[in-house]
Amino acid sequence: MHPSPYTPPPPVVALEKVERMRQGIAHLFVVGDTTLDEPHKGFVRYRGRFQVDPADCFDELRAVFEDQGFTPTIREEENGRIALVAIPQVFNPPTSNWHINLILFIVTVLSTLLTGSFYNAETIEQAFQIWHGWPFSLSIMLILGAHELGHYFAARHHKVAVTLPYFIPLPIISLIGTLGAFIRMKEPVKNKRALFDIGVAGPLAGLVFAIPILFYGLATSEVGPISSVGLLEGNSILYYLAKFAIFGQFLPSETSDVYLNQVAWAGWVGLLVTALNLMPVGQLDGGHIVFALLGERAKQLFTPIIVILVALTLVSFLIYNTFTWVIWVLLLFFFGRAHAEPLDDVTPLDSHRRWLAIATMIIFVLIFAPIPWRMLG
Repeated sequence: MHPSPYTPPPPVVALEKVERMRQGIAHLFVVGDTTLDEPHKGFVRYRGRFQVDPADCFDELRAVFEDQGFTPTIREEENGRIALVAIPQVFNPPTSNWHINLILFIVTVLSTLLTGSFYNAETIEQAFQIWHGWPFSLSIMLILGAHELGHYFAARHHKVAVTLPYFIPLPIISLIGTLGAFIRMKEPVKNKRALFDIGVAGPLAGLVFAIPILFYGLATSEVGPISSVGLLEGNSILYYLAKFAIFGQFLPSETSDVYLNQVAWAGWVGLLVTALNLMPVGQLDGGHIVFALLGERAKQLFTPIIVILVALTLVSFLIYNTFTWVIWVLLLFFFGRAHAEPLDDVTPLDSHRRWLAIATMIIFVLIFAPIPWRMLG
């Protein structure tokens, strides 16, 4: 006989805690009305107006609420009124196991070494001499490492608990050796400014390495007769212009193309990974950026992004007989709807961050390759 499932009763809000929180924030927030169990059981909603900019006083608000076992959130209601909602929970992020991060890092180094060694190998013996893959491995790990550490240090700056980077190896022989890396935020961010800083820091830090690596790789690669078989990497606007800047011609032409060495290939992969992360949807870096910029309106971008990717998939199949975005469309369709909402959803981005958000979306357009690759022959 199995015991019947037990559902604990919703928490009962102690009125003395409600009053202590109201008194503790009186010099910051003028309370017009207080409602218990709104919007959910155990929550407390204070409606009124701030006497201090929420961005300047949120940490003090949070300390007052956490003393009573709550976490504050700030929302603007449809009628324009400000609601200060107390969630009956205090976030105490668990300690991460850094051994997992280290193991994944080592395995990813090995998988990218293998990719590099296979990249231009002339014999099977050369292919398995994985130390020959160090130019690709070092280059791509620098790009990915800078990207994730950009997120990490931005999060620490805003006192958000995050994990160390989790690198994702491809333990089989592949063209890129890794599926990238990620860090996980273990608690909500404070406001849109913190969310934006954390989201934008990764791509920009990665590009600081990816662009010089790409240009150096191109400068040390050779142009030769275009091949009739093999893989042809796709052009983004930036990549197209970079080849023109290095070689003085637009490539591929009808007769020639650049044969990328390991470093150039790592630079191209770095741009691809950065562009994927900058897609303005869900909990990708671009999703964080547009949500911080547009708020709830950012959710309206989900359908157009999916439609564009489906259209590009159809074009790549009809013209090049290649499926390019199928897996990405499926991942976004099932996991790309939710955004990371900050505790303070009222404080907007300042003008400098708004301009940087726009500039970052322009960068996304410049580095996005509509057809990432196609097979020749």
